[in-house]
Amino acid sequence: MTNLILIAGSTLIIGLIVGVLIGRSGTNSNLRQRRAEQQIDELRGEYTRYQAQVNEHFMESAHLLRRFNDAYRDVNQHMAQAASRLSNDAEWLEELEQTSANARLQSSGTTGSDVEPPRDYAPKSRPEDKGTLAEDFGLSRKENA
Repeated sequence: MTNLILIAGSTLIIGLIVGVLIGRSGTNSNLRQRRAEQQIDELRGEYTRYQAQVNEHFMESAHLLRRFNDAYRDVNQHMAQAASRLSNDAEWLEELEQTSANARLQSSGTTGSDVEPPRDYAPKSRPEDKGTLAEDFGLSRKENA
């Protein structure tokens, strides 16, 4: 009977030691997990601040470019008005008006109605031709067979 009590007591002590060790290792993993979550939150905050800085930079750049374009247009208009006031040359005035008209067309995005976008294929010259996108384009009849 005393052996049974000694075995039970030693088992209890060993069980307590193993339980304490397992409990401490669980606490360390929870601590590591909390630290990792804090680092993730810090990185998210930094990323959000970075995105805000990038957005602010591009908004400021757009504003500065708009001011630059306005100033350039004002200088161009001033020079054109001064040239028309101070110059009596009809050819010069006609060329200036043509240049201004071209600049307005380019700024509005219209370049003419007869301009076609580039094609990524060659048009068929005859109805029996297959286009350049055909699988057997450029192959002779012997190679097709």
